[in-house]
Amino acid sequence: MSPSSVQNVNSLPWIARSGVGVAKVSVWDVGTPERQRETVEVISKVWGSREWPDEGLLSYSVYIGEDGKSLLHYTQWADETAYAAFLRAGRAARVDEVDAAVPGIERLGLYTYELYRSTPLGQVGGRVPGCIVIVDVEFEGPDPARQRDWVDTVFEALGTDPHPHPGGISGHFHVSTDGTRVLNYAEWESADAHIEALAGPGDGVGSPTPQWTKVRTYPGVSGGGVKRYTPALSFSAGV
Repeated sequence: MSPSSVQNVNSLPWIARSGVGVAKVSVWDVGTPERQRETVEVISKVWGSREWPDEGLLSYSVYIGEDGKSLLHYTQWADETAYAAFLRAGRAARVDEVDAAVPGIERLGLYTYELYRSTPLGQVGGRVPGCIVIVDVEFEGPDPARQRDWVDTVFEALGTDPHPHPGGISGHFHVSTDGTRVLNYAEWESADAHIEALAGPGDGVGSPTPQWTKVRTYPGVSGGGVKRYTPALSFSAGV
């Protein structure tokens, strides 16, 4: 029998937990702040009232976009086999119930990632993130070596930054399994702290150093973006 679900409201998953084979990340466009709140309430009801679908699903978390219309979904899986089993046996009923309550949700793609490297961005000291910043980086065609080299270049810049903003807590760098994208799941004390860091002397959150210039001029980057989210719900398997 599947374990029951454990709902942790306004909490976050453990991104660097052991046993995670892949992370699935998607965004829903629900249109308005009112529909954001309504959708979160429906997801809470749907997932909180059902048994956990598969022990291969380690966590499912939802975040509210600062833009007033988006919801970020982040799930951790033991492997692709567990995700495929969920698609066959559990996803449709949950999605149908959400769509019946909040019709017209636009689902903006689903990407599969593996966690490559994580780092604290200063003295963590038990600080609780109030804001999640998602940094997407897209490359011109698949190249796993380039993905990892770009992340390593960011780590060099982080490690040599003379004035890192104190509001940053951690960064978790994911590489997509198709070789075309990097996603940084960055934890910050607050949205204001991230905004303040962006307004600093550098181009972005980093200081104006040669290492950060190398990151920003890295060849082969074709697109991406930065978006802020507030934690809303996080579910994990119970017993």
